[in-house]
Amino acid sequence: MSPAPRSATGPDAPRFRVRPPAHWINDPNGPFRWRGRYHLFYQHNPGAPVHADIHWGHASSPDLAHWEHHPLALTPVPGGPDEAGCWSGCVVDDAGTPTAVYTGIDHRHAGVGAICLARAADPDDDQLTEWRPLPAPVVSAPPAGLDVVMFRDPFVLRHGGRRWALVGAGHADGTPSVLLYDCEDLTDWRFAGVLLDGSDPVATAVFGDGAVGWECPQLFRTAADTWVLAVSLWDGDPCGTGHLTGDLVPDGRGGLRFAARGGGRLDHGRDFYAPAVLQEADRTLMWGWSWEAREPAEVERAGWAGVLTAPRVVGTHADGSLRVLPAPELDLLRAPEPFVTRPGRRVRLPDAYDLTVTARGRTTATLLRSPDGRADLSVRLDPAAGTVTLDGGERPRAGREGSGPRTVRLPGGPRLTVRVLVDGSLVELFADGRATLTERVYRRPGDVPELTVDAPAAEVTGWALVPPTPG
Repeated sequence: MSPAPRSATGPDAPRFRVRPPAHWINDPNGPFRWRGRYHLFYQHNPGAPVHADIHWGHASSPDLAHWEHHPLALTPVPGGPDEAGCWSGCVVDDAGTPTAVYTGIDHRHAGVGAICLARAADPDDDQLTEWRPLPAPVVSAPPAGLDVVMFRDPFVLRHGGRRWALVGAGHADGTPSVLLYDCEDLTDWRFAGVLLDGSDPVATAVFGDGAVGWECPQLFRTAADTWVLAVSLWDGDPCGTGHLTGDLVPDGRGGLRFAARGGGRLDHGRDFYAPAVLQEADRTLMWGWSWEAREPAEVERAGWAGVLTAPRVVGTHADGSLRVLPAPELDLLRAPEPFVTRPGRRVRLPDAYDLTVTARGRTTATLLRSPDGRADLSVRLDPAAGTVTLDGGERPRAGREGSGPRTVRLPGGPRLTVRVLVDGSLVELFADGRATLTERVYRRPGDVPELTVDAPAAEVTGWALVPPTPG
């Protein structure tokens, strides 16, 4: 891998979240725990900060906080089913051998991939540094008769004593869906029907009718025995993420279907997509991809693009709504002493920090000021109204959603707590464990990263993050 360009270490470059030292990263793939280490793979172009020539990058960690980069895990094989790219998928333990299940793209594809396998060359290697792809795909094309025009992103899980796989799909009539396969034998897949599609009334009410494909389906069970289906909404381009809660029930034909009861946005920000989950015995972890919100020319000059979010613990509250919190292991990155413990004074902010604000009335925390002194990044909290607003001021941003504040609505009450994780340009806001908001905010010349909190009754604590992730 080529060395990181100088700008990859500037104030906008995240240092604590998973990203390659340089060039392109998109979807997280195959979060997996093996021999005491967490492994996280990701879509990666090792040669340029653009989406092309996609490989699987690889990092691992003993504690979810400190990550080590490894050699490329998957590389396109000339003449193989993945010759034009090793796209998204998952990693599973197949009878003691870690196995990547991923989308292979050939030069003829037009949104339709093949499902491929690659196995760890040495299962006794706790760093899983070498992988061997199987020469032929296990699914070479979508099932006949469904007029599928988008087919990718396998996700494997166990339920009812069997192994199943989900595949994201879109149909020629514009209907998105999640397809289901029986894959008890990972080398022998049987199509088992449509788990859920966009004609479902709950899905339509939650997501609307704009998506023509559902990418990166992820399915997990919560401690409350509720199933959560997360999908990335595709309308010709990535356009957001959503989740549905419900039950996984037999379909009467030997397969399963998802009976949706409710749902909502998975993240309320503009810069979060393609999440991947790892279900552990007592919790489910989630990572997402945060893309760039700056112009392509700026990305090219910087020499890097994209970052994965901090790991999040996801589940449901007693009322069935989504619960999302930062993984507790992230506390390991905090400096020994906080840099702020009370409101009412101006405090210079480091490039990366972990900030908690609890409001008992209307409160504004300003995080960045423009040279003329105006607030250019702020968080506004109103406990009684149950609103949290992240406002990036008037700074321009690339992307079709444009600039402007983002507001999430929560149950009102006497107090409201937000935790804000900032790592360079990556801003992740967690609102009372009920909503997340991920945005990219880039420094402009003269910007002053400075904290002020305007409510004396607020509680404020912030830590700088140390040390940087090894490159």
